Amino acid sequence: MEPISYEVLSLLVAVAALAGMVDAIAGGGGLIALPAILWAGVPPVQALATNKLQGSFGTLTASWHFIHKGEIELGRLKLPIALTFVGSVSGTLTVQYLQSDLLAQVIPLLLISFSLYFLLSPRIGNKDAQHRISHAMFALLGGFSIGFYDGFFGPGAGTFFAAAFVLLLGYNLRRATAGTKILNFTSNIASLLFFAYGGHVIWTIGLSMGLAQVAGAWVGSHLVIRHGTQLIRPMLVTVSVLISLKLLLSD
Repeated sequence: MEPISYEVLSLLVAVAALAGMVDAIAGGGGLIALPAILWAGVPPVQALATNKLQGSFGTLTASWHFIHKGEIELGRLKLPIALTFVGSVSGTLTVQYLQSDLLAQVIPLLLISFSLYFLLSPRIGNKDAQHRISHAMFALLGGFSIGFYDGFFGPGAGTFFAAAFVLLLGYNLRRATAGTKILNFTSNIASLLFFAYGGHVIWTIGLSMGLAQVAGAWVGSHLVIRHGTQLIRPMLVTVSVLISLKLLLSD
């Protein structure tokens, strides 16, 4: 593709900052950033690859901040991180041979169901609940499975990670958001490695947007720690509904 103008690149940087903030709070930053990259004239495969690069900056920033503030114990997520990486790689390889049309029809229903749960369930709060399964089993169900989905299809993966932390491990929404960013970053990196190996990443755009993602994610992660469930719950519901609408209306 031809080099983009400074004006267009500046707009993409501004969009990335907003996407980074939203993603740190509730996920779904790709819903903002990816359409902007496509609008700039980037071909679809390169847009997906570049989106993974710029998004990795945001998820890494948010993850580091949550770990630094003691919101999540990284040691307990070693196995989920490993299986998320394997799952994402498996999904990235599988999508080259299978169609994802069925997922585009099923995922909106799941996202709307989860959004209703986040909105209405009295169990969602600022306090942890008793976990239902071990971290090892969570690594398989929440790490590998959602990692596979993220590599294979992607939209709403952050919501699924958050729901898994809440429903399976009993995390409060703030801790669930922290864990989600760590597994999101893992999945992004796994996919990015394959995109980069195939030469699909547009580094100028991805790195420029990535720096803006750092700023946005820093703001968003601070807001999560400060406001907790009061902020995360409505954001999760809103992002889930928007992703569902995008998938339903994309045909």
